[in-house]
Amino acid sequence: MIALIQRVRGAHVDVANVRVGEIGHGLLVFVCAEPQDDEAIADKLVAKLLKLRIFADDAGKMNRSLQDVQGGLLIVSQFTLAADTSGGNRPSFIGAAPPALGQALYERVIDTARSTHPQVACGEFGADMKVHLVNDGPVTIPIRIP
Repeated sequence: MIALIQRVRGAHVDVANVRVGEIGHGLLVFVCAEPQDDEAIADKLVAKLLKLRIFADDAGKMNRSLQDVQGGLLIVSQFTLAADTSGGNRPSFIGAAPPALGQALYERVIDTARSTHPQVACGEFGADMKVHLVNDGPVTIPIRIP
């Protein structure tokens, strides 16, 4: 799985002018499943998200996790993270999982996160989403779970 994590002061996602997910301080996570991914990889991604130490401690060092700061988690599907731009000017998305697998693994990430963390919101798989955020830092980190 591929994820792009952004530490945020706040973020929300709208679909057809309706707010479907919103968090305050926490992580906005764009998620893309790849064809070889499975539920174990989705679970491993959630564990990494919850424990990744990218929030400031009292000394201002990135030493606290999402769980430590009791932040929100906004999970948004984004198959374009698998873009291959090596062959010209139009990206290829062949590296993304087929839609059925992508949706199943996206839902697994959400379900696993909700079972282990109290503040989880999400976008809508396959929808035209408008994502709004205030990046904190900015801190933006790509992650790939093999």
